[in-house]
Amino acid sequence: MPLVTIDVIKDVFSPAQKAELIREVTAAMIRVEGEAMRGVTWVKINEIASGDWAIGGQPLTTQDVQKLATTPIPA
Repeated sequence: MPLVTIDVIKDVFSPAQKAELIREVTAAMIRVEGEAMRGVTWVKINEIASGDWAIGGQPLTTQDVQKLATTPIPA
């Protein structure tokens, strides 16, 4: 049975967004593995405390990620 784990920083995603992640990731898995596997496809969201996740030795906070989400990517 497939188990997909999504790690996110706590309070970045709303409950509605997390539910959408679960639906969409499940749908993607079903497109690959077939409808018969829906009942045994697990999707789990782990929320990591703000500041307990780091990139390049720099801790990321909820606010850091929210700022990244609204900052345009340079062309």
